[in-house]
Amino acid sequence: MTGQHVSEGYGKYLDGYAGLLGDASATGRRLTREELDSRRALGEKAAEAGIGLRALVAAHMAEARANWPTGNGVCVDGVLAAAAQAMDAFAEGYERAQRHAVRQEEAARREFIDDLLYGRSDLGRLAQRAERYGLRLSYEHAVAVARGTTAYDEGDPAPREVERALISRFGDRSILLTTKDGRLVCIAPGDQNEVLAYFAKQAFAATGGGQVAIGRPQPGAAGVAHSYEEALNALELAERLELDEPVLRAADLLVYPVLTRDRQAMADLVHSALGPLRQARGGAQPLLDTLTAYFDSGCVSAEAARRLSLSVRAFTYRLERIHKLTGADPSDPVHRYTLQTAVIGARLLDWPAESF
Repeated sequence: MTGQHVSEGYGKYLDGYAGLLGDASATGRRLTREELDSRRALGEKAAEAGIGLRALVAAHMAEARANWPTGNGVCVDGVLAAAAQAMDAFAEGYERAQRHAVRQEEAARREFIDDLLYGRSDLGRLAQRAERYGLRLSYEHAVAVARGTTAYDEGDPAPREVERALISRFGDRSILLTTKDGRLVCIAPGDQNEVLAYFAKQAFAATGGGQVAIGRPQPGAAGVAHSYEEALNALELAERLELDEPVLRAADLLVYPVLTRDRQAMADLVHSALGPLRQARGGAQPLLDTLTAYFDSGCVSAEAARRLSLSVRAFTYRLERIHKLTGADPSDPVHRYTLQTAVIGARLLDWPAESF
């Protein structure tokens, strides 16, 4: 292919280039500000047209060869300097347009993710926008959210590491990985549980032992927002209840929203069942911790005592004290259910720190 043919298809992006070289060959001058601005503007237009920079550089070289000035008065250094200036300005404009396009794309992607996770925007339009990112919102989707010891942005090493691992393992499976409010977020088809399980494993490693919550699969565009909310609620519950499992599934925690749906009823239960513990020396908190350890250990006193660094005798004394103050025996199956529900309510309502 000749140099002329290489540059033929890009003529409008080389407008005036041959004339600049000819003028520089005669005078040896540098390009003016207006001439450089015109090169930058052509570079921007070429980038917006989606033409590759390598092809444009080749076209400039071919144009220079085809229109190389001849004659005794040609200043070779001047021609080369003018060509270098022109191409540098052209590349600057090209890169500037690319950066602008990237920023626009990032802004559009962030707006879409915000609308998707919060259920904003018209659902029909949201579904159309989702196809651009590989999501078909007519199907069920589930959302997993991972938090670590620090906040993350999309360009940080942890999200990039998780994304590489997911792509390497699953390829293009309509997976969307992003960050929101410093957390890692993965949206995947609801029937591909292995994707979110693998995301949880990789996120746990990348965040240095962070915690991951997985919402239930939900249909439609609104379902993504619902699943995301469930995952966030699971993380909040884990914090309140001091759950240290690395992976939490909203489906396994449904009892807690049920228990707190009537906040006033739960507050009444906590006040009635556990309120008398405030009379204990040292307040209610040590005895509440005793009940928490007891129930968390499957009502095995020896294990509960170990968790609290107490002797079994001291732990048993605490249980007796609870029985005396509340009238409820933690070892009795009937009383146990009321006390355990009240203990869960106390943790959810932050009692006794919060009074009600």
